[in-house]
Amino acid sequence: MGKTITNTDFSFPGQQSVYKGKVREVYRLEDDIMVMIATDRLSAFDVVMPKGIPYKGQILNQIATKMMADTADIVPNWLLATPDPNVAVGHACEPFKVEMVIRGYLSGHAAREYKAGKRMLCGVPMPEGMKENDKFPEPIITPATKAEMGDHDEDISRADIIKRGIVTEADYSVLEKYTKALFQRGTEIAADRGLILVDTKYEFGKTKDGKIVLIDEIHTPDSSRYFYAEGYQERQDRGEAQKQLSKEFVRQWLIGNGFQGLEGQTLPEMTDAYIETVSERYIELYENITGEKFQKADISNIQERIENNVLNYLKTR
Repeated sequence: MGKTITNTDFSFPGQQSVYKGKVREVYRLEDDIMVMIATDRLSAFDVVMPKGIPYKGQILNQIATKMMADTADIVPNWLLATPDPNVAVGHACEPFKVEMVIRGYLSGHAAREYKAGKRMLCGVPMPEGMKENDKFPEPIITPATKAEMGDHDEDISRADIIKRGIVTEADYSVLEKYTKALFQRGTEIAADRGLILVDTKYEFGKTKDGKIVLIDEIHTPDSSRYFYAEGYQERQDRGEAQKQLSKEFVRQWLIGNGFQGLEGQTLPEMTDAYIETVSERYIELYENITGEKFQKADISNIQERIENNVLNYLKTR
């Protein structure tokens, strides 16, 4: 198996704090600079798998930074530079404690809730008579509270977010506006690649001068679900599963092996052979989403490579 990076312990000049999320590790430095490292950790059902996936961090980081560049004209973002394939450097922000989930189609979590008989998700009504993977009349925003590692994200309504003081009404209006604009742009980018952007999530933060900006990942297979556009309607008409590009294939493998992150369930073993297939699938996702050939970075010593590249970048600032 190729080498992976699943944990970091760097000490950069001017380092003030470190935050470790499910997949990314964020180093906050003086001068309001943040160094975000995309690890090869794989998370599903809010559980981090015990083994890393080769090249996954590079893939997520490079898709996210490309998509931020492709949307910077409509929504400001935190990004300053990408000194390493697994690293993004940007402005320090205070993150909003909600994930802005937006859904164009009845898929994934929404479909599971719908199948259970629910017609309201995060305070938003879902029409009667839909079947899984049907398109909503208009995209719906279904926020989730941001969980710490090991905890579950929770659905929450716009009204509850404002009532509980998680986000002010004025700020939330901006988050909604940005979420809709990003989803529209993401839909257009996906269409150019022969894909449908089914659903995704965005995260936002506020800079020290009060500016709301896009942070974290955007339009990656971890944060988004894509369908192949060709044959979509025919598959729907026949009641067949959609061909999709997302990490839903990992979730389905886990479900098939009796695991959905519920209490008392045992995580199935991921063999090296299975992990290799997951890595290959992520590379396929990268190439389909970006329309570019994936260039594998040197993984002989990822920790050293990242440290050297970040230190060299910081010296030139």
